[in-house]
Amino acid sequence: MHNLGFALDGAWQVLLAGLALGAGLPILFALGIRSLAWGAGAASVDATGVTPADRKPFGTVLGYALFAVVVIGVLLGLTFIVASGFGYKLDFSHIYPTIVAK
Repeated sequence: MHNLGFALDGAWQVLLAGLALGAGLPILFALGIRSLAWGAGAASVDATGVTPADRKPFGTVLGYALFAVVVIGVLLGLTFIVASGFGYKLDFSHIYPTIVAK
């Protein structure tokens, strides 16, 4: 009976890691695109002509911040792959990640 508990405990951890690493970055990228669109606003057309969009600078800043998180995640992933190929590992024991020998 304890084995089933251990298996379910490991299964939710794998699911959480898969969502965070596998689907998390594309979701953040999509939210960044959506934030940029929201920040640009929407122009309206009526009988008098085209009314320019009401820009929302917060949406633009949020979009670029989300893109920065995606780029950092991709760079960390590439660093992990390259470091393990050269016999090193990526260590997260400090505030910032470091490359240390295995």
